[in-house]
Amino acid sequence: MKKWFFAVIIIGLVVLTLSACAAQPGNAARGEINLQDGLERQVTLTEPAQRIVSLSPSVTEILFAVGAGDQVVGRDSFSNYPAEAASIQDVGGSMGSYSIETIASLEPDLVIAAEINTPEQVSTIEGMGLKVYYLANPTDVEGIYTMLQTVGVLSGHKEEAEALSSSLRERVQQVSKTIENAETAPLVFYELDGTDPAKPWTPGPGSFLDILITAAGGRNVGASLHSQWAQISVEELLVQDPDIILLGDSIYGMTPEQVAGRAGWDGLTAVKEGRIYPFNDDLVSRPGPRLVDGLEELAKLIHPEIN
Repeated sequence: MKKWFFAVIIIGLVVLTLSACAAQPGNAARGEINLQDGLERQVTLTEPAQRIVSLSPSVTEILFAVGAGDQVVGRDSFSNYPAEAASIQDVGGSMGSYSIETIASLEPDLVIAAEINTPEQVSTIEGMGLKVYYLANPTDVEGIYTMLQTVGVLSGHKEEAEALSSSLRERVQQVSKTIENAETAPLVFYELDGTDPAKPWTPGPGSFLDILITAAGGRNVGASLHSQWAQISVEELLVQDPDIILLGDSIYGMTPEQVAGRAGWDGLTAVKEGRIYPFNDDLVSRPGPRLVDGLEELAKLIHPEIN
């Protein structure tokens, strides 16, 4: 009788333990997930998503970074990193237009959208009976880790996302420690689009590039403007006189030589001292784990004397 009684107790404890594990959000194998997304909607999954469609390059990068690359069955046209993404079904995205029919045909249990997508697009996809999570961009460096962990939970890779976040946090802290030794804070002009050299586009106050330039030990020329993405006149550039020019539009063919040859730009300190550098804009324009790569590259260019 006693053996039977204790066997029942043990079985009961095992069942309770397994039930508790299953109830944890983000458990890789099972468990309901209930998260609020960037549109303040409650999104519920009965278990981590196994068939995921990504609607932005940043989301695709995050999914691969947390170990969920094999679960991605569809991606937008601009997802080109990592290289493995090229073999995944393209669902569109050029000019903001997606193939809803293609997305539906992939039978995803989750579609992850980002801030390049509109609430209307989210509603349209949901109208096809699909689950959509809208992933908001981070507003500070700490937000990078939260974003990664959210995707980790949704895809069942919570532990991998936490490990990645910890690793990235250490790298950011190392940049901060290195920058503490800097004696100056150079003025940086980051060019997003110089199609009109008289009024090039640059990141303004509150933009993530503004945050990263500051974190890398520089001062952003665009911080004095009135919107997060703004045009600046050559006259204003001459007044501010940046020490460094970074060409985010080098991806479109802009070169330091072209910038140096622009009318009126020869009076800038950065031009006179040859401190005009091409920069991989993907590292800082896609809100994902490579933002930390971008921060490290910014720090090296802004403070080569201590890196």
